[in-house]
Amino acid sequence: MQETTAASFQADSGATAAQMADLDRFRDLLTEANAVMNLVGPGSLPEFWSRHVLDSAQLLALAPEALTWADLGAGAGFPGVVLAILLKGQPGAHVWLIDSLGKRCRFLETVVTSLDLPATVINGRAETQALNVDVVTARALAPLDSLLGYAQPYFKRGAKGLFLKGEKAEAEIAAARANWRFDAELSQSRSDTRGRIVQVRSLRRVP
Repeated sequence: MQETTAASFQADSGATAAQMADLDRFRDLLTEANAVMNLVGPGSLPEFWSRHVLDSAQLLALAPEALTWADLGAGAGFPGVVLAILLKGQPGAHVWLIDSLGKRCRFLETVVTSLDLPATVINGRAETQALNVDVVTARALAPLDSLLGYAQPYFKRGAKGLFLKGEKAEAEIAAARANWRFDAELSQSRSDTRGRIVQVRSLRRVP
């Protein structure tokens, strides 16, 4: 897979100059914060555009009409901050960045404030939030079986799920079916040939 650079990402995504400036500023803030707390693996920062930005941004193509998103276990801001940057300026767009760890939330608050993003940071457990959103998403938060439990309140309010997963996505789907009934569709990740995006609809717990 060809390496993604800032220029190739902009050309491929159609990101504006203002969006690219926000993404560059986000990278600076992440790099600075990562020196004092473990937000992402330091070795992944040189691959910022492919491993983090493209990986996050690709979700928009799978839900082009979606304006409201909830990012569970938002952590370093992937995919939520990237989505908020790319949705910035669209009427009605908003991203909720939900994380249970206070120091990660303080970092996310700094990013949201610095970039004036259409986003709200929530320091709390994902499954206790009462939010109406178009899409619920997460990356590297938990196996799908557990993740569906965290996301169930959002599905009950009409959301669909878009979850960034690795090469074991099919096995995770199979394991989750022991406890859940749902419709699932797998898409190939554009950022990593081993990655998959799991689209989930119509979630209900097995009786």
